[in-house]
Amino acid sequence: MRFFRNARTTNSCGWKWRGSLVCIAALLWGSAAAQTCQTAEEIDPGARHALEAAARRDFDFSAKGDVASLRQNAIPQVAADFSGIEAAVKENQADFSSAQVAVRPPFLLQAEGHDPVPRAEFLCGVFGKSGQTANSAVFVIPNLPPGDYGIVTFDVASKVPMTLSLVLQKVGGDWKLGGYYARVAQAAGHDGKWFLEKARSFKAKGESLNAWLYYVKARDLMVPVPFMSTLQTDQVYDESQSVEPPPMPSAQTPLEISGSGNVFRITSMFAIGVDSDVDLVVKYQCSSVANAAQTYQQNMAAIRALVAKYPEFRDGFTSIIARAVEPSGKDYGTMVAAKEVK
Repeated sequence: MRFFRNARTTNSCGWKWRGSLVCIAALLWGSAAAQTCQTAEEIDPGARHALEAAARRDFDFSAKGDVASLRQNAIPQVAADFSGIEAAVKENQADFSSAQVAVRPPFLLQAEGHDPVPRAEFLCGVFGKSGQTANSAVFVIPNLPPGDYGIVTFDVASKVPMTLSLVLQKVGGDWKLGGYYARVAQAAGHDGKWFLEKARSFKAKGESLNAWLYYVKARDLMVPVPFMSTLQTDQVYDESQSVEPPPMPSAQTPLEISGSGNVFRITSMFAIGVDSDVDLVVKYQCSSVANAAQTYQQNMAAIRALVAKYPEFRDGFTSIIARAVEPSGKDYGTMVAAKEVK
């Protein structure tokens, strides 16, 4: 099981954004025969108090920048590789220490058994004949070891609204840190509902790929952790199925686009907020980014090929960011205003 956080990333051009990055080591032991979930109202009052107290302790460590204490209170697998959490704490400490904070009702997830569950699914709250209701939630976590897990989310009223979600695992009688998600709740100053309305607008104009990317961003902004779904995100997902974009690229199944005598193998494509702009990031495979001038020209060619194939991107995004990624993971990015791509 892996957990994710949000982090600012800076490319060679100097601009910044926040996006999801892996920050916690995998948990690889145990198994589950059954998975159950208790909502805040169902958790024993004493157990809920202990869970929330542990979460507040870890939030306070984050607000103080006390990485050592946070690491000391983590499960061994997380403490052994703490660099991702440490970076997230340092990045967000100013927001956590100065903003008003409210805690959401927690969830208690319980997995039984002896071996990891390939796909642990937790149904929380009351469900109707059509599925989720206004107060329900579903958590789907791969390769989950058996145990008791608490999920506690803090709403952070900083300059840009944020959430900090902590996944805690019960070890003996104590709750230990097992997952850390710091995520912005807006992109380019807009929440998930705004991206949903934009998706509908693009759909009405027949711009299916723009619509799909905005639907995806809407769902991402509507939940504090990526392995959670709600009635709202389910409805957005169902609505998004009415558009038919080309197959979305991945590292296993790259999307090939030709241009300038080259074939660009795109592995990911997603919308981000950069200041007040909504931009499109496109990552593609590259043998090497050592020659910056040459990689810049490749990025420009990739952007031109992409817009030639999908001209609707000029309408959907302020800028397009091509990132050439070599096998080592090192990358080089170039950003161009979408309307200026010829």
